[in-house]
Amino acid sequence: MNAQPFPTRRLNRRRFLAQSTLATAGIAMPWIARGQASANGKVVLGAIGVSRESVGRIKPGRGTWLAMGLAGLKNVEIAAVCDVDEMYVRAAAGDVEKVQGKRPEMVRDLRKLLENRAIDGVVIATPDHWHAPAAILACAAGKHVYVEKPCCHNGREGELMIQAARKHKRVMQHGTQRRSWTGQREAVERVRAGELGNVHVARAWMTAKRPGIGRGKRVAVPAGLDYNLWQGPAPRRPYQDNVVPYHWHWFWHWGTGELGNHGIHTLDVARWGMGVDYPTRVVSSGGRYFHDDDQETPDTQFATFEYGRKVIQWEHRSCQPHGLDGIGSGIVFYGDRATLVVEGAGYRIFDLDRKEIGKGGGSGGDKEHLQNYVDAIRDGKSLNADIEEGVKSTLMCHLGNAALRTGETVRFDPATKRIAGNAAATALWKRDYEPGWEPKL
Repeated sequence: MNAQPFPTRRLNRRRFLAQSTLATAGIAMPWIARGQASANGKVVLGAIGVSRESVGRIKPGRGTWLAMGLAGLKNVEIAAVCDVDEMYVRAAAGDVEKVQGKRPEMVRDLRKLLENRAIDGVVIATPDHWHAPAAILACAAGKHVYVEKPCCHNGREGELMIQAARKHKRVMQHGTQRRSWTGQREAVERVRAGELGNVHVARAWMTAKRPGIGRGKRVAVPAGLDYNLWQGPAPRRPYQDNVVPYHWHWFWHWGTGELGNHGIHTLDVARWGMGVDYPTRVVSSGGRYFHDDDQETPDTQFATFEYGRKVIQWEHRSCQPHGLDGIGSGIVFYGDRATLVVEGAGYRIFDLDRKEIGKGGGSGGDKEHLQNYVDAIRDGKSLNADIEEGVKSTLMCHLGNAALRTGETVRFDPATKRIAGNAAATALWKRDYEPGWEPKL
């Protein structure tokens, strides 16, 4: 795109929200069935995957927070909570009851929850290997879907999720909630409006101080956990004591590593701001350097995604918390006239002499994203993170991981939406399933 002059005045926030092309950035959805909420406008939902945050099962995990957030919205009810762990489902029911004043039904098997015809939609916050199969089952049962990131465990599942949503005319919102954050929407608008000039490079990163997970032992399955159902679509493996909960993220059999766990958020905003869809070439390097334990996914990774004359770079150091320019997790857009740095819910703009010339910010939680999901069910409002956009960003994670795992350059054909000329990477495009659990449209 041609360089554009800086606007004579900073974007007015109200005018931005009212007029911005990103205010309706969600894809128009003529395929969505209307009138799915009850006659009084109430949206009834179920929460699938409501684990606790720590091994000690102390704090509510992601699924419970989402359920509580939805329960707090006007004219929304969480009718059921579901988890394969009895302790989790009981705790989540109590947490939701405190918010909405009514105890939801407690369910262990998501298939039973999906049989409840009073439920309009679900929120899915299971481990990664369950995201796509659960979402596809939900669509087939007539439920709308909010699915946590990353939406799929592999590239093929992403294709199936889009097809399922369209076939059954269901809303499917991806849990990349930054697309609903006012400050990040405004930042992307300013990038795409040409305020930085030509932007050919964006960079996203995260740093953390994650501990090791040790060497797991094969032990008896804890009381109250249905481990067979926890594995669900994944081929069976014996239970070991350093996988459930949370540490499954770091095993390829169930998780997608730090790229899928955290990278998806900032890479999604980077791709959104750059206005690109599918990369044509991906390279990655890294490995495990900080802990001698059972983890398989890299604690340190660098990846480059090429989009013609544009490029997006990724870096994470999961076990070394010193960030870039003092920022632990962020995004930078480098233009030939200025630079925009996204940190948290806000952003700053610098000229080429590193002088700050603009800034902005706004809300940075889940409420707006959850409300957008509810509004799409109730009123047919466009989604801020439709599944098609979610799949594009999640695919970056899968291609980056494929490049790292194979040690090869991965070339991708945007026309066919397939990996080109790389048998090793293509083998990672899909997975094997436990017999009887294969996702089906």
